[in-house]
Amino acid sequence: MKKKDIEILQLKTNTYQQTISKESAETREMQAAIASLTAQRDRQAAARDALKEQIAATQKDIDARLAAQRAHQAQLDAQARFNVPELDFWVTNLCLRIEGAGAEDRLKFVYTHIDEKNWEREAWFELSTGSRDYDVRHCRPKLEREKVERVLDRVNETRELATLLKGMRELFVEAMKS
Repeated sequence: MKKKDIEILQLKTNTYQQTISKESAETREMQAAIASLTAQRDRQAAARDALKEQIAATQKDIDARLAAQRAHQAQLDAQARFNVPELDFWVTNLCLRIEGAGAEDRLKFVYTHIDEKNWEREAWFELSTGSRDYDVRHCRPKLEREKVERVLDRVNETRELATLLKGMRELFVEAMKS
């Protein structure tokens, strides 16, 4: 009986040891899975934080650009307030109208009331604004290129369009008289 009891106890002990070894193997596997998941969570948290920083930097850049755009628009609006009265002044006093010349970087300035005999007779010139210095491409009636160049030199030095408008009108009046 004692032998049988001993055998039963040995079998139970062996079963218990096998169960303990299985459970310790499962525990090790669970701990490895937990470590793997923790590392994955940490990597994803780091990636999330990096993305949040990138989003914040991009948002900051967008805000700065929007602020610059608003400031530029405010500056344009402030200048536009002065442009209309000034343009009306030049149109009225110089009998001038401004048209597009068919190209993106050209304006056509048309004068009337130049010829004392015929107030409706027009004189015009095309101004090219495509480069830093202004340039007169075409004009009717034809003007001496040297005189036009002198007017353009003054304008390109001062960058004042009023100088050009007055100078060209004077050249047209002079050309109509002769």
